Amino acid sequence: MRRLSAGVSQDVRRNRSVIESDVFVQTMQDMGVNFFTGVPDSILGGIIAELMNRRLYTPAVREDEAVGMAAGAYMAGKTPAVLMQNSGLGTSLNALISLNMIYQQPCILIVSWRGQGGKDAPEHLVMGEVMPQLLDTVKIPHRTLTEKTVIEDFRWVAETFMKQRIPVALFITKGVVKGLHP
Repeated sequence: MRRLSAGVSQDVRRNRSVIESDVFVQTMQDMGVNFFTGVPDSILGGIIAELMNRRLYTPAVREDEAVGMAAGAYMAGKTPAVLMQNSGLGTSLNALISLNMIYQQPCILIVSWRGQGGKDAPEHLVMGEVMPQLLDTVKIPHRTLTEKTVIEDFRWVAETFMKQRIPVALFITKGVVKGLHP
């Protein structure tokens, strides 16, 4: 049976300012995550670049496709993570609810929080405002990664994933994990 470790690497313990993308990826791997897919986003760009350097990332065309790929990876014995922009949650809700939630197909959703606090391009503002409530409504546990709580955040992801066996979302806000551009 797959185990997702709640251990957090020493690199994360030392890194209390901006989280380096390689440290983020290594921590996910140390937790046992071994399948990464998703749709690109600038906030997640550094993480995706690191995953591609490690040949761990399988790109998807749409977020719901990535959720389906993650479910297949889980059935094949992998521990999956799906990276997406929060607008992709709208695209993937049906797959998450009718596949992952009903058949207990867990995956870790790494979601960039566009439109948080009403600061972003207009197309991100509505989803940015309602995303936590939306996930509460569909009963997907979620938490926001911060520099100050990074150790607790990763432990929460691992423990919630193991206990509930459903999708778990970790929100990433701009500037918390180092991106491709300063």
